[in-house]
Amino acid sequence: KLFGPTLQQVRFSPRLTAAFLCVFLLVFLRCASASRDVVSGSNETWIRPARSTQEDPHDHHGNSTEHKKAFPVLAFNFEHVRKPFEISMWILLALLMKLGFHIIPRISHVVPESCLLIVVGLLVGGTIKAVEGTNAPVLDSKLFFLYLLPPIILDAGYFLPIRPFTENLGTILVFAVLGTLWNVFFIGGTMFAVCQIDGAGLADVDLLSCLLFGSIISAVDPVAVLAVFEEIHINELLHILVFGESLLNDAVTVVLYHLFKEFSHEGSVSVGDALLGVVCFFVVSLGGILVGFIYGILGAFTSRFTSHTRVIEPLFVFLYSYMAYLSAEVFHLSGIMSLIACGVIMRPYVEANISHKSYTTVKYFLKMWSSVSETLIFIFLGVSTVAGPHDWNWTFVVFTVFLCLVSRVLGVIGLTSIINKFRIVKLTKKDQFIVAYGGLRGAIAFSLGFLLTDSKMKHMFLTAIITVIFFTVFVQGMTIRPLVELLAVKRKKESKGSINEEIHTQFLDHLLTGIEDVCGHYGHHHWKDKLNRFNKKYVKKWLIAGERSTEPQLISFYNKLELKQAMMLVESGSTSKLPSVMSSVSMQNIQPREPPRRRAMPSISKSREEEIRKLLRANLQNTRQRLRSYSRHDLMIDPFEDNVSEVHLRKQRVEMGRRMSHYLTVPANRQEAPPVRKVGFQPGQRNIHKLSLYYDKVI
Repeated sequence: KLFGPTLQQVRFSPRLTAAFLCVFLLVFLRCASASRDVVSGSNETWIRPARSTQEDPHDHHGNSTEHKKAFPVLAFNFEHVRKPFEISMWILLALLMKLGFHIIPRISHVVPESCLLIVVGLLVGGTIKAVEGTNAPVLDSKLFFLYLLPPIILDAGYFLPIRPFTENLGTILVFAVLGTLWNVFFIGGTMFAVCQIDGAGLADVDLLSCLLFGSIISAVDPVAVLAVFEEIHINELLHILVFGESLLNDAVTVVLYHLFKEFSHEGSVSVGDALLGVVCFFVVSLGGILVGFIYGILGAFTSRFTSHTRVIEPLFVFLYSYMAYLSAEVFHLSGIMSLIACGVIMRPYVEANISHKSYTTVKYFLKMWSSVSETLIFIFLGVSTVAGPHDWNWTFVVFTVFLCLVSRVLGVIGLTSIINKFRIVKLTKKDQFIVAYGGLRGAIAFSLGFLLTDSKMKHMFLTAIITVIFFTVFVQGMTIRPLVELLAVKRKKESKGSINEEIHTQFLDHLLTGIEDVCGHYGHHHWKDKLNRFNKKYVKKWLIAGERSTEPQLISFYNKLELKQAMMLVESGSTSKLPSVMSSVSMQNIQPREPPRRRAMPSISKSREEEIRKLLRANLQNTRQRLRSYSRHDLMIDPFEDNVSEVHLRKQRVEMGRRMSHYLTVPANRQEAPPVRKVGFQPGQRNIHKLSLYYDKVI
């Protein structure tokens, strides 16, 4: 009160925040430079009390006392903790930069976060190079592929929206496989033609080297796509198309990269080598999926026995996923596809076994881990740009940027014209523009270029790759938000779907499955239903513990809501209300209700029931069989109709069974099919409903 406002009343202005970040950046640079200066023989500096030892004048034996080493009060040994300290400083720098960008809304609303992080990396790398005269640490390929990339892919694969991904899987595969192949050969072939221009200074670049460069620069980067598309909140269809393409084109990129790298060393390509490359594509992609599937099943089965040790549940999710990625990398398979398959397979069974707190831990730890990795990747991209070395060639760089844009646009337009012939929901011109404009490049291309053999051509390739990355991240990343607003592209719904929507969605799935069965068309609804039945009948019994493997999803969700409400009441301290609330919620469903009155149906003998079952089993699933139409004379009389004798009813049943057996077993000819027939209504029959049966044809 005497000295002004309290700490809670102080408002931190953007200028103050920027000043604080600048001060921390200077401290970080000073620590980084000091870490290289502290080098000594023993790497230790001892601080002792000022104490000297002299000869004892009263020593009667004439022996001088030995110099005794004093006890160290304070020691300085920075080399002992240098590496973890530098890693902690880099992570702290990334987190503070990420925090500062969101505190200053004027910058974060105009410039994407990835652009700002690259700028920070440029500043850090330039300052270190100017102060010390040495290069800053670059984005090493081993560091990127083994430590920074897996958390981002695991977060994307574990929380992948399964329904939109499976519904658009065909479109995603077309863009990921055919689109990437088109980009590789179009860019590689055109760049080889550019290299033949006199005066360009690129005569030493051969065709295989251009194709190798095309395989590096063609793939859409998942890290860059996530960083940009999550900020603009694009609709779910466009997001899953571009992001799914960036995930699944990893197999094509890996195969073509290794293929052209080997061919460029040998200098010749045969037909057998090309066929082996096609086989290698299927081995890399399907092998990665198989490895992820195996580790996903192992992780789900392990979580079945963790009910007594809830603390270690999240560790199994992380370790099995990371081991799937490493195992795929051991055999040069697609580690990205392995991580995605592991996360998709593991998630439904693990979430049914682990506790709610473990699920929260897995969710937020993955989000935190992937966010830190993404921030470090973009900062290291800026630092590596300053570190160099570069070999700038105007012709090569300009044509690379231009051809990347042209090939992406032509590929999306050409493939969409084919895809729309098979899609129910067509991709509009606006959708095609966003898909083409959202093909961003990132750190994967830089890391693949960094793995090339050290030469002048490698430096030229890296310079062109960094230029394309900066162009796509800065130019396309900064302009995609205003373009989405200008074109009025549909945005993502922020609210989650209600239980009512989920129930109606499941109802429509069952309805479409039934329609496909009746029509004899085995579409994705049919196979999805078969897979769900197999999952419920066999897989859940082995991978989900207790009764949760057999209870319906709605009841399971209701039990989770009750448990969550009880935990909230216990944590709030109102335990006295718990029994009353639980009883009021649960007893509503436990109270016995009077069963509805049913009409007394005539009893059927066992032999007759077995005959009907046999008839249905033999003919019901034969959906492509043509059936004869029925008339009103074929309908059985209502057994509850008045004045109906038992003898007449029995005769009608025998006649109806004979006709039904004949109609179901003998297919009708096309010429003998009766025309469309409408069943009339006889006013003399009281309890017979109005029946209007139209049979044009049954497929």
